[in-house]
Amino acid sequence: MYFSKMHGLGNDFMVINGIDQKIVISSLLIKQWSNRHTGIGFDQLLLVEKPKDPEYDFNYRIFNSNGNEVEQCGNGARCFGLFLLIKKLTNKKSVTVRTMKKKIIINFMPDNTVQVNMNEPILKKVQTPSLYKKNSNNFSIQLLNNNLVCGIVCMGNPHCIIKVECIKNAPVKKIGKILEKDGIFPNGINVSFMKIINKNHIKLRVYERDVGETQSCGTGACAAVSLGIAQRVLSCNVQVDLIGGTLMIKWNGFKHPLYMTGPATHVYDGFIYI
Repeated sequence: MYFSKMHGLGNDFMVINGIDQKIVISSLLIKQWSNRHTGIGFDQLLLVEKPKDPEYDFNYRIFNSNGNEVEQCGNGARCFGLFLLIKKLTNKKSVTVRTMKKKIIINFMPDNTVQVNMNEPILKKVQTPSLYKKNSNNFSIQLLNNNLVCGIVCMGNPHCIIKVECIKNAPVKKIGKILEKDGIFPNGINVSFMKIINKNHIKLRVYERDVGETQSCGTGACAAVSLGIAQRVLSCNVQVDLIGGTLMIKWNGFKHPLYMTGPATHVYDGFIYI
């Protein structure tokens, strides 16, 4: 079975063409392949499939390194788009893709970056009715005998955003590990730590559910920026600095789609015997 290794700002993927070859995958195989010592090593596996609906060009499936299928991956979407180009699966400048729960549009930019229309973020009442407070984008969670103030955003997958004063010393692993499987969040949650530099610039670290801290998280960047814009502490165009590099996020507010723009990198092609 042939595959490609790709990454978006260090968030790395195994990408498989499920259109032109027979595919054999399972949770056990994904765990083996994702192992960075004895396997290929990756954060997520991305699967390209034929669309089931003529409205779409492709079907896009995402599996975390532990084998669980998830709803969305922003960095993966850019790599998914680049994969379509380099494997000559499309010659369009824009493709419409179906994820587990949403439609996204991938645009190929003249500067070789990839832009993704991530749809409108969903704020408030995101899987957390017990936390919801009227006319507020902040929630309070009891954690380690303290009240943790955070924001909850859905970008197709759920995100908890915590503002911090120092990004370097943020308790990413400690708090992320507790919150990702907290009973408040029925389907688990990704946890982002955001340092606001100014209205057009933030720094971000993300603990992804089932994976741990990653070099970059596209949906985490989108969620953090959308929360900041909703709270009027960020402008509509924001530079997001992650460990692996920089993304540009643009959102004109409610009733408008959010756009994420950044690079995608093809590392190598390979094959495995099943």
